[in-house]
Amino acid sequence: MKVNTNERKNNDKALNHANDNTSKKRHIEHWKVVAFYLIIYDIIAVNFSYFFGLWLRFDLRFSNIPQTYLNSYLRFAPFYTVFVLIVFYALHLYKSLWRFASFSELNRIFASSVITTVFHIVCITLLIKRMPISYYVIGAAMQLALVTAIRFAYRYITLERTRRERNVSAVHNVMVIGAGAAGQVILKELKSSTEVMAKPCCVIDDNPNKWDRFMEGVPIVGGRDSIMESVEKYKIDQILLAIPTASPKDKRDILNICKETHCELKSLPGIYQLANGEVSLSRMKAVAVEDLLGRDPIKVNMEEIFRYIKGKTILVTGGGGSIGSELCRQIAGHEPKQLIIFDVYENNAYDIEQELKRKYKDKLNLVVLIGSVRDSRRINMVFKMYKPDIVYHAAAHKHVPLMETSPNEAIKNNVVGTYKTAYAALKYGTQRFVLISTDKAVNPTSIMGASKRLCEMVIQSMDAISKEGKMELLPFLHAHVNKTIDGQVVPDPVDHMGVDGLGEGDSLDRAGSGSNKDINKIGVVPDYVESKENLQLPKGKGAQTQFVAVRFGNVLGSNGSVIPLFKKQIEAGGPVTVTHPDIVRYFMTIPEAVSLVMQAGTYAKGGEIFVLDMGDPVKIDTLARNLIKLSGYEPEVDIHMAYTGLRPGEKLFEEKLMAEEGMLKTDNELIHIGKPIPFDKGVFLTQLEQLAKASYENSNRIIEMVEEIVTTFRPVGDKPTGNEVVRKSQGGSAMVEAAVTSITGDRK
Repeated sequence: MKVNTNERKNNDKALNHANDNTSKKRHIEHWKVVAFYLIIYDIIAVNFSYFFGLWLRFDLRFSNIPQTYLNSYLRFAPFYTVFVLIVFYALHLYKSLWRFASFSELNRIFASSVITTVFHIVCITLLIKRMPISYYVIGAAMQLALVTAIRFAYRYITLERTRRERNVSAVHNVMVIGAGAAGQVILKELKSSTEVMAKPCCVIDDNPNKWDRFMEGVPIVGGRDSIMESVEKYKIDQILLAIPTASPKDKRDILNICKETHCELKSLPGIYQLANGEVSLSRMKAVAVEDLLGRDPIKVNMEEIFRYIKGKTILVTGGGGSIGSELCRQIAGHEPKQLIIFDVYENNAYDIEQELKRKYKDKLNLVVLIGSVRDSRRINMVFKMYKPDIVYHAAAHKHVPLMETSPNEAIKNNVVGTYKTAYAALKYGTQRFVLISTDKAVNPTSIMGASKRLCEMVIQSMDAISKEGKMELLPFLHAHVNKTIDGQVVPDPVDHMGVDGLGEGDSLDRAGSGSNKDINKIGVVPDYVESKENLQLPKGKGAQTQFVAVRFGNVLGSNGSVIPLFKKQIEAGGPVTVTHPDIVRYFMTIPEAVSLVMQAGTYAKGGEIFVLDMGDPVKIDTLARNLIKLSGYEPEVDIHMAYTGLRPGEKLFEEKLMAEEGMLKTDNELIHIGKPIPFDKGVFLTQLEQLAKASYENSNRIIEMVEEIVTTFRPVGDKPTGNEVVRKSQGGSAMVEAAVTSITGDRK
C-alpha cells in the first residue's frame, strides 16, 4: 500500500512536470505563431503598398499601368520583401510586446519605414527603372500605415478587452488626487495592469484650468472641495494620493478631508521615485501617521556631522536598540575610522551587524561586542582596547511601567551603568560623551524618568570633574575589587560586586567615600593598580572629555511605540487601547531624532543638556482615531476605543523643560540648550554612592532615596489619579514649555 502511494506521488510529479513543460512550450509556440502571422502580414502589406501606389497613379485601372512599370515592380518585389523582413527583424518588430506598445515601438516602425523606403527608391531606380514619383510617395505612406495599424490595433483590442473585464470584476472604484505626471503614471497602470482590479473613476486637482477635462480618459472633476461629493457620486472606496511634491500643510489638509470619506487611502512615497521611473501602484504605500503630524521633515547639516564623525573611533552602547541601531546606521554612512556596537542583547546586536555588513561590506570597520554597562571590568576593557573618540550612550531600561515594578534595576542599569561608562570614557581620554536622555527626566513621575535625570546629573558631575582634573573626587563605583579573607586575596563574584570598594555586608559608614587607606582597613584591595591619590586624567591637547546629554520625547517606530500596537489592534478588529483620553506626547521619527542628536553632539562644549524641539504635542487618542480612519474604518462604529487607565509612573503630559530652566539657542533652531537646575556635585556623588549600594541590595527604600536626590521627582504610585492639569505657557514659541504637569494631592 505504501509502495502504491509512493508510485502515485511520483507519477503525479512527473505529470505536473510534463504539464509545466507543455505550458512553457505552448507559450513559446504561441509567441512564434504571432511572429509568423506578422511576417505573412508584412509580406502582403509591403508589396500591396507599392502596387497600390502604381495602381493609384494610373487612375485605379490595372489596364492603364504600362507593362514596363509593372515588370519593374514585379522584378524588384522579391528582393525588397527580403530586405524589409531583415530590417524589421533587426529592429525587433517581431519580438515586441504589442499589448504594451508605445512611442518606442512607433519610433522603431518609423525608422524601419525610412530605411526600407530609401532602399526601395535607390535600388529600383538605379538597378531596374525609374518609377513615377507618386509610386514612391504613396507606396511609402501606405506601407507605414499598414505596418503600424496592425500592431497598434492589437494593442487597442487587448487593452479594451482588459478594461471591460476589469470594469466588470473591479474590486475598487478609485479616485486619484493629482492630475500631474505622477497621477498620469498611476492612471496608465490602472488601465493596463491585469493584476490591479481597480477602476479609475475620477481625478481631483486644485488647478481650475484642468477641471472638466480628461486625463487618460478619466474626468478631472474639481479640486479638494469636490472630494466628498465625488466619493458619493462615483461610489469611491479607494483614494490614491499622487501629489509627491505637495507641501506637508497641503497634504495634511487633503488627508484630513479624505479620512472623513472612510475610504482606503494610499499615497505616493516621493518625487524621486517619479524621476527614477519607479512610480507604480505597487510602490504606493498606506498613508503613514507621520503624514498627519503637519510639519516639514526635519533637516540637519549633514556636512557638519560628516566632518565631526569622519575618521573617528565611535562607540555606541545599546547599539542594538531602536535609537542605538539608527545611530549606528547614520554613523556608518559618515566614514568613521571604526564603529563599535556594544549591547547586552546578542540578537539585537547581530541584526544591526548583519544589516551594516550587507550594506557596507569591507568599507566599514565594524566591531560588535556583547556586554553590560554594569560590568565595570568589561566596560573598562573595551575602552582600554579600542579608546573610542566619541561615545553615544544609549544603553538603558526605558519601559516606564516595567521599571515601576523593578526600580532597583532602573538604578543599576541606567544610573550605575552610565556612571561606569562615563568613568571609563574619562579615564581613557574619550573626546566626547553623549548621553541619550528623555523628556521624561523633566518633572519625573516614573522611576525611569527619575533615573534618566540622575544620569544627567552624573554627566554634569563628570564634566565638572573633567574640567577640574580632580578624578579623586569620584567614588569607587568604577571597578570591581578583590578582598582579603584570612590574609588571602579572594575575588568577589561579579554579581555581588556591582558597587566596587564595598564588599557584601560592609557598612556605608565604614567604606563610604573614604580613601584607599579606609578601604584597606576592611580588607579590600583594588583590582587595578591605582588609588584615589594617584589617579590621573590623560594629558595632552584635547584630552579633556566633554560630557553632554540630549533630551527628546517619543519616537515613531521604536520598540515601545504606540503605532505598531495600534496597527495590530486594528488588523485584529479592535479594540484600540489608549491609557487616557487626554494623554498627549511629543513625536518625532527615529531618523530625525538621531540626526539631531548627532548634530547636537557637534555643538557640545561640555556640561550641556540639549533639548530637541519636537513640535506641537499630539493627543494619543486623536492619533489612534486618525489611524483607524486612514485604515478605512469608523471609530466606535467599526473599531471601538478602550481606555485602560494610566499605567504606573505614567503622566498625561510630558514637558520639554523644567519650569526652572531657561533656554539658549544654537545654530539649529530645533536644538536648544537647557539651563539645568544647580546642585552640589560633592553631595550628589556621596548620595550616588549610597544609592548604588542600596540598589544592589535591592532596598525597598530606593524610591525615597531617589526623591531625596531628584527634588522634582513626584512619583504617582501604583494608582495615578489622571487629574494632571495643563498650564499653558506664555509666549507661543514651540520650544517654550508647552505643558507643565501639576499633580493633585499632598505632594507639591
